[in-house]
Amino acid sequence: MAAVQKTIVFTSNNLAPIRRTSPAAVIDESTFHLARMIADSAERFADRPATRVEGPDGQWTTTSYAGFHRQILAFARALVARGIQPGDRIAIFANNHPEWSLADLGALSAGAVVVPVFAASTAEQVRHILVDSGSRMVVVAGQREAEIVAEAMTPSTSQGNGDGGSVAEPVEVVTFDGLWRMLEEENRDQADEVARRIEAGRSEDVATIVYTSGTTGVSKGVMLAHGGFGNQMVAIDACWDFQPTDHSVCFLPLAHSLERLWTFHLFHCGCMNTYSPNPKKIGELLPKARPTLLVSVPMLFEKVMTGAKEQASSPVARGVMDWALRVGGQCQRAHRKGKEPAAYWRAQLPLADKLVLSKIRHAVGGNKTLMVSGGAPLRREVEEFFSAAGILLGQGYGLTESGPMMTIYRNDHYKLGTVGFVIKGSQIRIADGGEILVRGGSVMKGYWKNPEATAEAIRDGWLHTGDVGHVDPDGFVSITDRLKDIIVTANGKNVAPQAVEAALMADPVFEQAIVVGDARPCLVAVLQPSRDGWTTLATELGLSDDPTALAVDPAVREALTRRAADLTSGLAHHEQVRGVVVAHDRITMANGMVTATMKLRRRTIERAFAGQIDQLYKDLHGRRRG
Repeated sequence: MAAVQKTIVFTSNNLAPIRRTSPAAVIDESTFHLARMIADSAERFADRPATRVEGPDGQWTTTSYAGFHRQILAFARALVARGIQPGDRIAIFANNHPEWSLADLGALSAGAVVVPVFAASTAEQVRHILVDSGSRMVVVAGQREAEIVAEAMTPSTSQGNGDGGSVAEPVEVVTFDGLWRMLEEENRDQADEVARRIEAGRSEDVATIVYTSGTTGVSKGVMLAHGGFGNQMVAIDACWDFQPTDHSVCFLPLAHSLERLWTFHLFHCGCMNTYSPNPKKIGELLPKARPTLLVSVPMLFEKVMTGAKEQASSPVARGVMDWALRVGGQCQRAHRKGKEPAAYWRAQLPLADKLVLSKIRHAVGGNKTLMVSGGAPLRREVEEFFSAAGILLGQGYGLTESGPMMTIYRNDHYKLGTVGFVIKGSQIRIADGGEILVRGGSVMKGYWKNPEATAEAIRDGWLHTGDVGHVDPDGFVSITDRLKDIIVTANGKNVAPQAVEAALMADPVFEQAIVVGDARPCLVAVLQPSRDGWTTLATELGLSDDPTALAVDPAVREALTRRAADLTSGLAHHEQVRGVVVAHDRITMANGMVTATMKLRRRTIERAFAGQIDQLYKDLHGRRRG
């Protein structure tokens, strides 16, 4: 019998509209253009702060909307003066900084198409993006990035490179210092041409080509239109009411489509954006910046939770934390049901908040109007942790190809453990096999210069996400796994590895966990402890704290095998982990096993540990026979 296909559509009839009080312009996605959006915001919010960044001396440098827009137009004029034509591609290769957004919106105001490059990209990855996109210019932060571009574009790597591309024209490299020198040029003769291009810009014009992080194969360039961003902003406006007094921290890489959309929407609403040039220092920045809005991947929220629990090192401190989280959790669960918490729990809340819960909020910069997790699955335990502390941490879901958002939540309409409901104006369908399909105004125009891949991804108007999930009776979407990641054991059992990995990652000892078992008799896992995890293991086993030695110590492997077995013992028999391979520090972005958006490249990891995995299965088989 064929599977039933179900379509869920969110419209204004599904959910009562929020009461919007923002002075931002109402968006008409049919005429939307990002260059006109920032011009409108500069007029509406001229004196309000647009960007902020902390200097080496610890002082903030803040730029108003009017000043920011003057810089944007100056860069656009400089581009026109250099012969940049509408549709030309300009790449940006840098960590987050106000100059990133300045170059972005300046290029868009000149009619160019922006190509973001993750700051952690290798020379080979940079070469592929610049060659494939045909970028004429690349804006880089400084000397480090300029040297990587130079290495990438030397004849030895740019010709005969195996990806079917070569450098058509020299690529001009502009550092942030060079960008500022360009802004000092008058170029007044170009002002009318820039104004003409902004006015002539159409919603269907390609705004950006975003290269997917590529968990499998070579990354492809996703073309997103100005109107697609407008569609996404309409959906955000339908759920959240950003005020000009709200402010956010730009922490996720701006090359990440979610951070880029978020930043555009902040500028649309007149909010301030505080940039985090060094993502490793986000823990120090958040209490200083105290943003009212925050979007991030789960890793940041996991680290806050793990750090808070590790600080409670003594039995007494752990007992106090457990008690405080229990009190906060009981109160919040009552609120979620629309009830008043029992007097017993209300009476304990002030002390619990003073001793523990307020400190959790301080770690993420204080109270939040909105805190969103996206880009990867978020464990229910993390949601409950922040909920107990008085912060709703909601999830969204999407792909670069979907623009990126597909689902969203509201502070008055959410369900923990789900990724929210489908955004306004889009449709979701669950196809045979459980794959999630989506269509709507923000879906990509296609893959750059790759009609075959486009036809494979978008069929009959539906974008095939490759993700498996379901929609519950209340319209909330849950993601269970990647379609290609589903493990089918030798016994014919289907296993969604993300659920098993989530059970393993509940143990703070582990930094990475990858489940393996396709066409095998049982599941095993490749486990990589964190730095603190190695210390914990050394202390528990009475061994020296040397991760290199610990990784090959049989006692460590036995201990981790017991942990994995205990953590998965509550799962179905075929979902339990029977053995482990111990990784030291090999599962990193630097060696290609983790993407720039912190997704694991499963097949790459399995190939890297293939010998150890094969030996583990031989050992397990020998034990069963014995």
